[in-house]
Amino acid sequence: MGKQRGRLIPLATLCVLSTAAACGPRPGDDDTANSQAIVKTEPAKTPADRGDQVVTGGDLAFLNDAAPGGMAEVALGRLAVERSASPEVKRFAEQVIADHSKAGEELQQLAQRKQVTLPADVNPQHKEVMAQLSQLRGAAFDREYVTAMVANHEKDVTAFESVAKGAVDADVKAFATKTLPTLKTHLAMIRKIAAATGGKTAS
Repeated sequence: MGKQRGRLIPLATLCVLSTAAACGPRPGDDDTANSQAIVKTEPAKTPADRGDQVVTGGDLAFLNDAAPGGMAEVALGRLAVERSASPEVKRFAEQVIADHSKAGEELQQLAQRKQVTLPADVNPQHKEVMAQLSQLRGAAFDREYVTAMVANHEKDVTAFESVAKGAVDADVKAFATKTLPTLKTHLAMIRKIAAATGGKTAS
């Protein structure tokens, strides 16, 4: 009996080992193969998706132009609400204030993700226009404001179209693409007002 028990121990051990070998991974269908399949099919995130891509060149110039441009639109809109004699011009100005304020917030969020410091104030050209319009009221204000808005929005639409098509940074491109339809709507609105008031409808 002692000898039989002595033989059973290695036999049992062999059974355990053979069972483990039978149930273990086999060449061709192991976890490594499955992992390789996942790596091949799962797309890697781009730097823009993580917000760590450095914005340079034309994309950076666009951000630095868009920020003060949007602030100027809001400031001029508030001036129009105060000084315009036309209900249509005032409605347009209120729409511009709402839309450009929202776009400005989104632009600030984008800049923070990209670690870009945007200009904190409007450009000298904007200040000059604001100074001129601040001296006017009523119909005289409306004529100059409408003319300025047509020119500004034509420039904006051209710039945003270019970036929406050709930006290097995916997030900058997405911002331009999202904002462009709003700018086109503004341009159509102000051109219609200009045509009705005898102002300039194109540059």
